[in-house]
Amino acid sequence: MKSFFRMSYPYILWIAIFIVAPMLMILLYALTRMGNETLTFQFTLDNFARFFREPTFISVLIRSLRIALETTVLCILLGYPAALFIANLSEKKQTLMVLLLTLPMWINMLLKTYAWRGILQNFDLVSEMKVLIGMVYVFLPYMIIQIHTSISKMDRELFTAAYDLGANRWVTFKKVILPLSVPGIISGITLVFLPAVSSFVIPKLLGGGDYVLIGNLIEIYFITTGDWNFGSAISLIMALIIIASMYLTKKIDRNAQEE
Repeated sequence: MKSFFRMSYPYILWIAIFIVAPMLMILLYALTRMGNETLTFQFTLDNFARFFREPTFISVLIRSLRIALETTVLCILLGYPAALFIANLSEKKQTLMVLLLTLPMWINMLLKTYAWRGILQNFDLVSEMKVLIGMVYVFLPYMIIQIHTSISKMDRELFTAAYDLGANRWVTFKKVILPLSVPGIISGITLVFLPAVSSFVIPKLLGGGDYVLIGNLIEIYFITTGDWNFGSAISLIMALIIIASMYLTKKIDRNAQEE
């Protein structure tokens, strides 16, 4: 048992260096004033108060949550029928379809966003619509794969039993397939909503610079203005929102499994 525990030492070291240490640095910057000397930190909560005091920052946060929610809903509406269609194919065709679905995921997201930028510049669309299209394109495969995995693992005899009891296809879907696929939907929501709410590349390239989300705001204060203290505070606020979202989705998933 001790030998197995020792095998985890490299992973613990990796987590400590690349996850825990950066988070502690962000926390330190968020709780101190800008321009502190190394040994004379002045702790303060002004960075957090500044965010909630300015209506502009609150509107950016609400816009980020709204566009992430719209992206997630569209991915569910588009991804569920696609996942259901793929799950009803033969095993070989399913493998082929999943491969074709994951091929675009191998391409760098920056390249895909630039490609959509060239496509959408020929259409007279508002910046928010362009950003929404780009996000749905990037995150849709994650939703389809999670739902497809959930549906493909279902016992097909349950469908046969439902038909034998007089249920038609719609009732079978409503009473059997949909409830059993809820864990896949929850996993898809987690993989879509969380990265969408903090995305900054897609809004920056497709929004034309005039559509700012919370990820762009963090980038601006870290890179452009050099105010790492305020940027760290925004990052922690987003981290708390993401943790709360993960807790909520896990709770919904747990309740669905119990039912």
